[in-house]
Amino acid sequence: MTQHNLPSPDSDDYDPSASSLAGQVDNSVMAELLSIRSSIDNIDATLVYLLAERFKATQKVGFLKAAHRLPAGDPGRETAQIARLRRLAEDAHLDPAFAEKFLNFIIGEVIRHHEAIAEDHQAGSGQHPQASALA
Repeated sequence: MTQHNLPSPDSDDYDPSASSLAGQVDNSVMAELLSIRSSIDNIDATLVYLLAERFKATQKVGFLKAAHRLPAGDPGRETAQIARLRRLAEDAHLDPAFAEKFLNFIIGEVIRHHEAIAEDHQAGSGQHPQASALA
């Protein structure tokens, strides 16, 4: 994976103990809740970086497609990936419908990026545009 210059967790304004429940539940319950939420926060951070890596790879695909005038979408690939992800979701005890919705959202973003790359390429720039964190 790519090395990132990450800000220290204490450098932002995120308060991991923020809760509307503070003062309304027993301290031991709140401590357990915050502990579980800490794990969720770690998973969320990992998901963001995994998505960034995924979009870096799909951006490369977009440049390759643009250079060879290939269509932005590949319905056969998309159908196969959705079926594969649904099977993986079932194996992981995750709602397959949710997994499909999530992948469809990602596919839509990838296609949008590929179309933009193709437009830039056709306009003669042929250069890699600056990638955002998710592009």
